[in-house]
Amino acid sequence: MSEAFALEIGKQAIITAVKIAAPVLIVSMLVGLLIGIFQAATQIQEQTLTFVPKIIAIIFVLLVIGPWMLKSLIQFIQNMINSIEIIVK
Repeated sequence: MSEAFALEIGKQAIITAVKIAAPVLIVSMLVGLLIGIFQAATQIQEQTLTFVPKIIAIIFVLLVIGPWMLKSLIQFIQNMINSIEIIVK
């Protein structure tokens, strides 16, 4: 296995991880920002207020985008399984 091939596998792994994690992280960040603005505007400083809206938003994102995320992960794993022959040589 050459260095270029190993770097390509690492690059694909990082890109796949970012593609899978990005939607959930972005939605969580936006909901947290909106709740933070709401808390600053109303001066409600309840720490647990952010958890319920974030959990609901994350569950919604996983339900909507979950199949695409799973497809991307399966495609990456299939590529890795198919490249075992190249790695062993």
